[in-house]
Amino acid sequence: MKDSLQAESGRSWGNVEINTTQVSALTRLFSSTVFRELANKGRSPLLMRLLGLTESVARRQSDATVGDALEAAFALLKTAGMRNEYVYRSALTKKILMGKHSLRTASMLNEFRAGTCKADLVILNGTATAYEIKSERDSLGRLANQVQNYQKVFATVNVIASEDHIEGVRQVVPENVGIMCLSRRYQVSVEREAIDRPDCICPVTAFESLRSVEAAEVLKALGVAVPAVPNTQRHGVMRDLFAKLDPASLHREMVITLKRTRSLASLSDLIDQLPSSLHAAALSVPVRRSDHDRLVEAVATPLDAAMGWA
Repeated sequence: MKDSLQAESGRSWGNVEINTTQVSALTRLFSSTVFRELANKGRSPLLMRLLGLTESVARRQSDATVGDALEAAFALLKTAGMRNEYVYRSALTKKILMGKHSLRTASMLNEFRAGTCKADLVILNGTATAYEIKSERDSLGRLANQVQNYQKVFATVNVIASEDHIEGVRQVVPENVGIMCLSRRYQVSVEREAIDRPDCICPVTAFESLRSVEAAEVLKALGVAVPAVPNTQRHGVMRDLFAKLDPASLHREMVITLKRTRSLASLSDLIDQLPSSLHAAALSVPVRRSDHDRLVEAVATPLDAAMGWA
Protein backbone atom coordinates (compact mmCIF):
# COMPACT_ATOMS: atom_id res chain seq x y z
CA MET A 1 0.00 0.00 0.00
CA LYS A 2 1.23 3.49 -0.75
CA ASP A 3 1.31 6.22 1.88
CA SER A 4 -1.40 8.63 0.80
CA LEU A 5 -2.05 12.17 1.90
CA GLN A 6 -5.61 13.42 2.20
CA ALA A 7 -6.93 15.05 -0.96
CA GLU A 8 -7.79 18.72 -0.81
CA SER A 9 -11.42 19.69 -1.18
CA GLY A 10 -11.87 22.47 -3.69
CA ARG A 11 -8.90 23.58 -5.72
CA SER A 12 -8.50 25.60 -8.88
CA TRP A 13 -6.48 24.31 -11.83
CA GLY A 14 -6.25 26.98 -14.49
CA ASN A 15 -9.71 28.49 -14.59
CA VAL A 16 -11.41 25.29 -13.51
CA GLU A 17 -12.69 24.71 -10.00
CA ILE A 18 -12.52 21.04 -9.05
CA ASN A 19 -13.82 19.48 -5.87
CA THR A 20 -12.79 16.27 -4.13
CA THR A 21 -15.63 14.25 -5.64
CA GLN A 22 -14.61 15.25 -9.16
CA VAL A 23 -10.94 14.49 -8.50
CA SER A 24 -11.92 11.05 -7.25
CA ALA A 25 -14.11 10.45 -10.29
CA LEU A 26 -11.36 11.48 -12.70
CA THR A 27 -8.97 9.11 -10.97
CA ARG A 28 -11.38 6.15 -11.01
CA LEU A 29 -11.97 6.54 -14.76
CA PHE A 30 -8.57 4.89 -15.25
CA SER A 31 -9.03 2.14 -12.67
CA SER A 32 -8.64 -1.54 -13.43
CA THR A 33 -12.37 -2.00 -12.73
CA VAL A 34 -13.42 0.33 -15.56
CA PHE A 35 -10.80 -1.08 -17.92
CA ARG A 36 -11.90 -4.67 -17.29
CA GLU A 37 -15.57 -3.76 -17.76
CA LEU A 38 -14.80 -2.26 -21.15
CA ALA A 39 -12.83 -5.34 -22.17
CA ASN A 40 -15.07 -8.04 -20.72
CA LYS A 41 -18.49 -6.53 -21.46
CA GLY A 42 -17.84 -3.97 -24.18
CA ARG A 43 -19.43 -1.34 -21.96
CA SER A 44 -18.89 0.20 -18.54
CA PRO A 45 -21.80 1.58 -16.53
CA LEU A 46 -19.29 2.75 -13.92
CA LEU A 47 -17.39 4.78 -16.50
CA MET A 48 -20.55 6.61 -17.55
CA ARG A 49 -21.49 7.37 -13.94
CA LEU A 50 -18.01 8.76 -13.31
CA LEU A 51 -18.12 10.86 -16.48
CA GLY A 52 -21.39 12.30 -15.23
CA LEU A 53 -19.64 13.47 -12.07
CA THR A 54 -16.93 15.22 -14.10
CA GLU A 55 -19.23 16.79 -16.71
CA SER A 56 -18.79 20.34 -15.43
CA VAL A 57 -14.99 20.24 -15.47
CA ALA A 58 -14.18 17.87 -18.36
CA ARG A 59 -16.36 19.33 -21.08
CA ARG A 60 -16.66 17.32 -24.26
CA GLN A 61 -17.97 17.94 -27.76
CA SER A 62 -21.32 16.43 -28.68
CA ASP A 63 -19.78 14.11 -31.29
CA ALA A 64 -17.09 12.80 -28.93
CA THR A 65 -16.40 9.11 -28.38
CA VAL A 66 -15.70 7.36 -25.11
CA GLY A 67 -12.00 7.55 -25.99
CA ASP A 68 -12.25 11.31 -26.57
CA ALA A 69 -13.88 11.72 -23.16
CA LEU A 70 -11.10 9.73 -21.50
CA GLU A 71 -8.46 11.83 -23.23
CA ALA A 72 -10.14 15.03 -22.01
CA ALA A 73 -10.39 13.64 -18.48
CA PHE A 74 -6.74 12.58 -18.47
CA ALA A 75 -5.62 16.01 -19.71
CA LEU A 76 -7.26 17.43 -16.59
CA LEU A 77 -6.05 14.68 -14.28
CA LYS A 78 -2.39 15.17 -15.22
CA THR A 79 -2.49 18.81 -14.12
CA ALA A 80 -0.07 19.49 -11.27
CA GLY A 81 -1.71 19.42 -7.87
CA MET A 82 -4.16 16.59 -8.49
CA ARG A 83 -2.02 13.90 -10.12
CA ASN A 84 -2.29 10.36 -8.83
CA GLU A 85 -0.09 7.30 -9.32
CA TYR A 86 -1.70 6.44 -12.66
CA VAL A 87 -0.53 9.75 -14.13
CA TYR A 88 3.05 8.91 -13.19
CA ARG A 89 2.73 5.39 -14.61
CA SER A 90 1.44 6.89 -17.84
CA ALA A 91 4.37 9.31 -18.02
CA LEU A 92 6.90 6.49 -17.53
CA THR A 93 5.09 4.31 -20.06
CA LYS A 94 5.05 7.04 -22.70
CA LYS A 95 8.42 8.66 -22.13
CA ILE A 96 10.58 5.71 -21.03
CA LEU A 97 9.08 2.41 -22.19
CA MET A 98 7.59 3.69 -25.47
CA GLY A 99 9.85 6.70 -25.91
CA LYS A 100 13.31 5.22 -25.40
CA HIS A 101 12.44 1.59 -26.08
CA SER A 102 9.57 -0.41 -27.59
CA LEU A 103 7.44 -3.38 -26.66
CA ARG A 104 9.60 -5.48 -28.99
CA THR A 105 12.84 -4.72 -27.14
CA ALA A 106 11.73 -4.03 -23.57
CA SER A 107 9.11 -5.15 -21.11
CA MET A 108 7.42 -3.67 -18.07
CA LEU A 109 6.42 -5.21 -14.75
CA ASN A 110 3.83 -3.68 -12.45
CA GLU A 111 3.73 -4.14 -8.68
CA PHE A 112 6.66 -6.58 -8.79
CA ARG A 113 7.57 -8.07 -5.43
CA ALA A 114 11.00 -7.23 -4.05
CA GLY A 115 11.63 -8.37 -0.49
CA THR A 116 8.88 -7.02 1.75
CA CYS A 117 7.79 -4.40 -0.80
CA LYS A 118 6.40 -4.16 -4.32
CA ALA A 119 8.05 -1.95 -6.91
CA ASP A 120 5.50 0.31 -8.59
CA LEU A 121 6.99 -0.33 -12.01
CA VAL A 122 10.03 -2.13 -13.44
CA ILE A 123 11.33 -1.69 -16.98
CA LEU A 124 13.48 -4.45 -18.46
CA ASN A 125 15.85 -3.78 -21.34
CA GLY A 126 19.56 -4.49 -21.00
CA THR A 127 19.12 -4.26 -17.23
CA ALA A 128 16.27 -4.13 -14.71
CA THR A 129 15.28 -0.68 -13.51
CA ALA A 130 12.78 -0.20 -10.71
CA TYR A 131 10.73 2.99 -10.40
CA GLU A 132 9.13 4.08 -7.15
CA ILE A 133 6.42 6.69 -7.64
CA LYS A 134 5.88 9.48 -5.13
CA SER A 135 3.04 11.61 -6.41
CA GLU A 136 1.64 14.76 -4.87
CA ARG A 137 -0.72 12.54 -2.91
CA ASP A 138 2.04 10.41 -1.34
CA SER A 139 4.27 10.85 1.67
CA LEU A 140 7.92 9.77 1.84
CA GLY A 141 7.48 7.80 5.05
CA ARG A 142 8.28 4.36 3.62
CA LEU A 143 10.67 5.42 0.87
CA ALA A 144 13.94 4.45 2.57
CA ASN A 145 12.71 0.90 3.25
CA GLN A 146 11.24 0.56 -0.24
CA VAL A 147 14.47 1.57 -1.96
CA GLN A 148 16.48 -0.75 0.25
CA ASN A 149 14.31 -3.69 -0.79
CA TYR A 150 14.37 -2.80 -4.49
CA GLN A 151 18.16 -2.70 -4.53
CA LYS A 152 18.22 -6.34 -3.45
CA VAL A 153 16.57 -7.36 -6.73
CA PHE A 154 17.17 -4.65 -9.35
CA ALA A 155 20.47 -3.28 -10.59
CA THR A 156 19.07 0.23 -11.01
CA VAL A 157 16.54 2.07 -8.84
CA ASN A 158 14.86 5.38 -9.57
CA VAL A 159 12.40 7.49 -7.62
CA ILE A 160 10.10 9.65 -9.74
CA ALA A 161 8.38 12.39 -7.78
CA SER A 162 6.58 15.71 -8.00
CA GLU A 163 8.60 18.91 -7.91
CA ASP A 164 7.65 19.50 -4.28
CA HIS A 165 9.05 16.11 -3.22
CA ILE A 166 12.46 16.28 -4.92
CA GLU A 167 14.45 17.77 -2.03
CA GLY A 168 12.79 15.40 0.42
CA VAL A 169 13.72 12.44 -1.78
CA ARG A 170 17.35 13.62 -1.90
CA GLN A 171 17.50 13.53 1.89
CA VAL A 172 16.09 10.00 2.12
CA VAL A 173 17.64 7.86 -0.62
CA PRO A 174 21.31 6.82 -1.13
CA GLU A 175 23.38 8.60 -3.78
CA ASN A 176 23.32 5.58 -6.10
CA VAL A 177 19.52 5.90 -6.45
CA GLY A 178 18.32 7.98 -9.37
CA ILE A 179 15.90 10.86 -8.90
CA MET A 180 13.42 11.90 -11.59
CA CYS A 181 10.86 14.67 -11.61
CA LEU A 182 7.47 14.89 -13.31
CA SER A 183 7.08 18.61 -13.89
CA ARG A 184 3.89 20.62 -13.82
CA ARG A 185 4.02 20.53 -17.63
CA TYR A 186 4.05 16.73 -17.61
CA GLN A 187 7.72 16.52 -18.58
CA VAL A 188 10.05 13.91 -17.10
CA SER A 189 13.48 15.23 -16.15
CA VAL A 190 16.43 13.44 -14.56
CA GLU A 191 17.59 15.21 -11.41
CA ARG A 192 20.23 12.60 -10.65
CA GLU A 193 21.34 9.60 -12.69
CA ALA A 194 20.99 6.17 -11.08
CA ILE A 195 24.04 3.93 -10.81
CA ASP A 196 23.68 0.45 -12.30
CA ARG A 197 24.85 -2.08 -9.70
CA PRO A 198 23.94 -5.66 -10.67
CA ASP A 199 26.75 -6.98 -8.49
CA CYS A 200 25.00 -5.67 -5.37
CA ILE A 201 21.70 -7.53 -5.61
CA CYS A 202 20.78 -10.30 -3.17
CA PRO A 203 20.40 -13.66 -4.99
CA VAL A 204 18.04 -15.09 -2.37
CA THR A 205 15.74 -12.05 -2.48
CA ALA A 206 15.77 -12.19 -6.28
CA PHE A 207 14.79 -15.87 -6.12
CA GLU A 208 11.80 -15.10 -3.90
CA SER A 209 10.61 -12.57 -6.50
CA LEU A 210 10.52 -15.08 -9.36
CA ARG A 211 8.01 -17.72 -10.33
CA SER A 212 9.29 -21.25 -9.82
CA VAL A 213 9.55 -21.93 -13.55
CA GLU A 214 11.44 -18.67 -14.07
CA ALA A 215 13.87 -19.51 -11.29
CA ALA A 216 14.51 -22.92 -12.87
CA GLU A 217 15.18 -21.30 -16.26
CA VAL A 218 17.69 -18.90 -14.69
CA LEU A 219 19.54 -21.79 -13.06
CA LYS A 220 19.57 -23.75 -16.31
CA ALA A 221 20.96 -20.74 -18.20
CA LEU A 222 23.75 -20.52 -15.64
CA GLY A 223 24.56 -24.21 -16.00
CA VAL A 224 23.18 -25.18 -12.59
CA ALA A 225 21.15 -28.40 -12.47
CA VAL A 226 18.19 -28.65 -10.12
CA PRO A 227 18.25 -32.03 -8.31
CA ALA A 228 15.24 -34.30 -8.71
CA VAL A 229 13.51 -33.85 -5.35
CA PRO A 230 9.89 -33.98 -4.17
CA ASN A 231 7.90 -30.81 -4.86
CA THR A 232 7.75 -30.10 -1.13
CA GLN A 233 11.55 -29.75 -1.10
CA ARG A 234 12.02 -28.02 -4.46
CA HIS A 235 11.64 -24.45 -3.19
CA GLY A 236 14.22 -24.90 -0.45
CA VAL A 237 16.71 -26.62 -2.76
CA MET A 238 16.42 -23.92 -5.42
CA ARG A 239 16.73 -21.20 -2.80
CA ASP A 240 20.01 -22.72 -1.61
CA LEU A 241 21.29 -22.91 -5.19
CA PHE A 242 20.46 -19.24 -5.77
CA ALA A 243 22.32 -18.26 -2.61
CA LYS A 244 25.56 -19.50 -4.21
CA LEU A 245 25.16 -17.59 -7.50
CA ASP A 246 27.21 -14.62 -8.60
CA PRO A 247 24.88 -11.59 -8.28
CA ALA A 248 25.82 -9.92 -11.58
CA SER A 249 25.52 -13.16 -13.59
CA LEU A 250 22.21 -13.93 -11.91
CA HIS A 251 20.86 -10.47 -12.66
CA ARG A 252 21.80 -10.76 -16.33
CA GLU A 253 20.00 -14.07 -16.76
CA MET A 254 17.04 -12.91 -14.66
CA VAL A 255 16.52 -9.95 -17.02
CA ILE A 256 16.75 -12.20 -20.10
CA THR A 257 14.27 -14.65 -18.60
CA LEU A 258 11.75 -12.04 -17.43
CA LYS A 259 11.83 -10.26 -20.79
CA ARG A 260 10.75 -13.55 -22.34
CA THR A 261 8.23 -14.73 -19.74
CA ARG A 262 6.67 -11.31 -19.10
CA SER A 263 6.87 -9.98 -22.66
CA LEU A 264 4.31 -7.34 -23.69
CA ALA A 265 5.02 -7.56 -27.41
CA SER A 266 1.65 -9.21 -28.05
CA LEU A 267 -0.05 -6.01 -26.89
CA SER A 268 1.49 -3.82 -29.60
CA ASP A 269 -1.55 -3.98 -31.89
CA LEU A 270 -3.92 -3.19 -29.01
CA ILE A 271 -1.84 -0.20 -27.90
CA ASP A 272 -1.92 1.21 -31.43
CA GLN A 273 -5.74 1.23 -31.37
CA LEU A 274 -6.23 2.85 -27.95
CA PRO A 275 -5.93 6.50 -26.89
CA SER A 276 -2.66 7.29 -25.12
CA SER A 277 -4.49 7.83 -21.82
CA LEU A 278 -5.22 4.08 -21.72
CA HIS A 279 -1.77 2.79 -22.65
CA ALA A 280 -0.60 2.38 -19.06
CA ALA A 281 -3.80 0.51 -18.19
CA ALA A 282 -3.48 -1.76 -21.22
CA LEU A 283 0.06 -2.69 -20.18
CA SER A 284 -0.78 -3.35 -16.54
CA VAL A 285 -4.32 -4.76 -16.42
CA PRO A 286 -4.44 -8.32 -17.83
CA VAL A 287 -7.30 -8.97 -20.26
CA ARG A 288 -7.87 -11.91 -22.58
CA ARG A 289 -6.68 -11.65 -26.17
CA SER A 290 -10.21 -12.48 -27.26
CA ASP A 291 -11.45 -9.32 -25.50
CA HIS A 292 -9.15 -6.90 -27.33
CA ASP A 293 -11.55 -6.16 -30.18
CA ARG A 294 -14.41 -5.64 -27.73
CA LEU A 295 -12.29 -3.15 -25.77
CA VAL A 296 -11.34 -1.19 -28.89
CA GLU A 297 -14.96 -1.04 -30.03
CA ALA A 298 -16.11 0.14 -26.60
CA VAL A 299 -13.58 2.97 -26.56
CA ALA A 300 -14.67 4.01 -30.07
CA THR A 301 -18.35 4.14 -29.06
CA PRO A 302 -19.96 7.60 -29.49
CA LEU A 303 -20.79 9.13 -26.12
CA ASP A 304 -24.43 9.53 -27.06
CA ALA A 305 -24.70 5.77 -27.62
CA ALA A 306 -22.68 5.00 -24.48
CA MET A 307 -25.24 6.89 -22.38
CA GLY A 308 -27.28 3.69 -22.52
CA TRP A 309 -24.58 1.85 -20.57
CA ALA A 310 -25.65 3.55 -17.36
